[in-house]
Amino acid sequence: MNYNAWFAAHDNPDERYPLTEVIYYSSSGGLLDVEHDMTALRQRSPDEWKQLFDRRWMRTDWPYGSGVWGKKELVCPVVDDENIVSMFEGGTNLFWAERLGQDLGVEDFWIKLCGNSHTGSFKDLGMTVLISIVRQMIANGKPIRAVACASTGDTSAALAGYGAAAGIPTMVFLPRGKVSTAQLVQPIAHGALVLALDTDFDGCMRIVREVTADETIYLANSLNSLRIEGQKTVGIEIAQQFDWTVPDWIIIPGGNLGNTAALGKGLLMMYELGMITRLPRIVCAQARNANPLYRSFCTGFKHYEPIVARPTAASAIQIGDPVSVHRAIRVLKRFNGLVEEASEQELADAAARADRTGLYTCPHTGVALAVAIKLINQGTIQKSDRVVIISTAHGLKFTRFKVEYHEGTLRDVISAHANPPVEIPATMDAVRRVLDERVPHGAEVRKLQ
Repeated sequence: MNYNAWFAAHDNPDERYPLTEVIYYSSSGGLLDVEHDMTALRQRSPDEWKQLFDRRWMRTDWPYGSGVWGKKELVCPVVDDENIVSMFEGGTNLFWAERLGQDLGVEDFWIKLCGNSHTGSFKDLGMTVLISIVRQMIANGKPIRAVACASTGDTSAALAGYGAAAGIPTMVFLPRGKVSTAQLVQPIAHGALVLALDTDFDGCMRIVREVTADETIYLANSLNSLRIEGQKTVGIEIAQQFDWTVPDWIIIPGGNLGNTAALGKGLLMMYELGMITRLPRIVCAQARNANPLYRSFCTGFKHYEPIVARPTAASAIQIGDPVSVHRAIRVLKRFNGLVEEASEQELADAAARADRTGLYTCPHTGVALAVAIKLINQGTIQKSDRVVIISTAHGLKFTRFKVEYHEGTLRDVISAHANPPVEIPATMDAVRRVLDERVPHGAEVRKLQ
């Protein structure tokens, strides 16, 4: 069966463009969304879709073993298989955080580890779709000479990695001194042209919009809704991993807000196809130092104003003028959603608490965890609820954040859960003293469990 998808204007669904056209805005200046032929998709029953996706799940049949391309019909059916650029992204662990949940008072507590991906973040899910479309366009004769993005770190890594795999030149615009060393070195290692600008992310975004006015340089930021098509598979995967049911709550960090929009889009698509029978509530978690959506939420979404984002340890969401804000607001309204904020103290302590139970969380996941803690303490999230936290990146990208927390030098934070090394003489007497002071005996260990 043939399936199709196209760009469409939100305010005028009849305004349509092929996905292989270099276009980002509607005639009225709004962002374009990808729409699918839902009539064709409904020709398969809900059970047939589930069975098809389960047969493909994490197999080696190209390209369907990918967590994204295993849902190709719902993501981007117009790309020829030979032009797909995939590193078998997705299929990430839905981790039952048993000890952390018990500590927080909600035992059905899960972490979707999107950072367990090729370049270490959820951005791989969207980038595989975007670079595959670019490869398809080049095969069709489009004169694209490079793909560019503004980034606070993870987008640049994904773009550079997938561009390198495809043999397509990439350019990344980073705010100088505002991304972690691990994030900076990834695009450098992959051969991207890296431009470090004396500005913040929003300033980089303004520049890259001007650069990509040249149609031979394709825009890879999430205002390009192709990225959202790949990222929406997170919601589909969560349902699949719960045997095609959905949790009560999904809490997701929000910066540029494309991921919030994508999460809702994937879940709504399943709902419209009858694959799930209800929708979860979505919570967007923002750092207090970069919280324009939270401020809008406090007005009932009646008003929205960009802000100048202040420095936050959650650097990837240090964004004051998110391009997908209106998409995210539409999703949150549809899902009876909430927006909450977390201070630097709250996000750092939440990440440290999670790490003490075996996780290794990035600061952005710390924002989502801190918000979860607030909602649990308020009684908004009930003890019996099933909760999923979206972990957006691997903690190893943020080693300096961890080191400074445990050294007690993290800005605006008093490290309540610091665990620095104990420096002692190289004698058995010194070791025994520390063991007696710090290591519990059998009965105490059983209590901890």
